[in-house]
Amino acid sequence: MASRKLFESSSSALGRCWTDGTFGARLTPSIPAWARPFSCSRIHASWLLPRKQETRKTRKGRPRVPTGGSMRGTTVVWGDYGVRLLDHDRRISAAQLKNGEDAIRRRLRGLTFKLYMRVSANIGVYVKGNEQRMGKGKGSFDHWASRVAVSKIIFELKGNMHEKVAREAFRLAGNKMPGTYQFVKRGDAPVMGITKLDTVTAAELKRPRRAVPLEAKAAVLPSPLPTTPLPSHSPSASPA
Repeated sequence: MASRKLFESSSSALGRCWTDGTFGARLTPSIPAWARPFSCSRIHASWLLPRKQETRKTRKGRPRVPTGGSMRGTTVVWGDYGVRLLDHDRRISAAQLKNGEDAIRRRLRGLTFKLYMRVSANIGVYVKGNEQRMGKGKGSFDHWASRVAVSKIIFELKGNMHEKVAREAFRLAGNKMPGTYQFVKRGDAPVMGITKLDTVTAAELKRPRRAVPLEAKAAVLPSPLPTTPLPSHSPSASPA
């Protein structure tokens, strides 16, 4: 009901501007300060903040390492080049991710490019002061962080540039973030755990490395000897 009255008042004010000839002095109808103009454009969300606030304090936890044969997030999807975490799973803070992003944009200043972020800082980190006794809660909020598993793509880059320029930009970003990183290109083989699937297949990695107990016992047992049919001693075949 309030929105309808606002629309009617705005349209009537606009009509008066046309009839009075004062449209040049008053280009737009008067909108109250508390009213939010309608817009269909999506609100830009920051990748360094979670989409929703936490309802409870997050535990420290560990990055989810895909142990069932998953290769998700280990290849370049949208861009032409990417940077992949190489050494170990880590918890990277939002400030460190921002420093890496700024290093890439500073190196590529003046070029036409698009930078994709494949991770999000949606894990809250809570700390307590030094020389504190045990107990009395988890602590107060300090910063946001992201759990990055091993072989995970963090940044992707797309644009009209030479490969050496992209390598240099990702090298500068890796120096600003903890861990060791690897430069990858579109079309490179995915990674399962820490093994790159270029010379081996996923079926070979999923195959058990040790023989199943029944198969091991069957391999030790001697093979059965070929049996020859015994002569029949039926009464009809006996001599008279």
